Amino acid sequence: MFGIQLLQKRRIHELGLLTGWLFSFLLLSAPVLAASALDEKIQALGAEVDRHSDTVFALEQKLLHPANTRLAVFLTLQSREALDLDSVELFLNGQPVASHLYSERERASLERGGIQQLFTGNLRNGEHELKTVITARSANEDFVRRESVYRFSKRPGALRLQMSLEARAPDYEPRVSFVEWK
Repeated sequence: MFGIQLLQKRRIHELGLLTGWLFSFLLLSAPVLAASALDEKIQALGAEVDRHSDTVFALEQKLLHPANTRLAVFLTLQSREALDLDSVELFLNGQPVASHLYSERERASLERGGIQQLFTGNLRNGEHELKTVITARSANEDFVRRESVYRFSKRPGALRLQMSLEARAPDYEPRVSFVEWK
């Protein structure tokens, strides 16, 4: 009888230790489990915010640049070796809309046939004037500054204009021409 009571006390003691250890484990691991669940919720919320941000950006672009009033102006060089482009300024109906000072890398890109988007904006339908001011160094080492004016009629829909620069020998005078892309 003594042996059975001692064995029962020992089992109760061991069960108490095991229960205490299990309870301590649960208390200590609960914050870790809660933190990982919280991390998952934060990631889900972050993904949802990204989706909403993309939707808001798309709506913003639709409102700021509706397709039926859009105007885009692109720059290309026709005489790639004849002009060392320094800067371009663009004025729409007398208001400055774009200005760019070219780095060596950008000049090299244009000389290899690159196209630069100078301006994108909205424009009501009707008659308009686009003025450009070009500064460059010509192949005969003259520093030149040229202004050019292009008058056009904006119709419903997007309008894309290509502004081409060229300078031909022997005078290397820069000429600006405009072409409407279809």
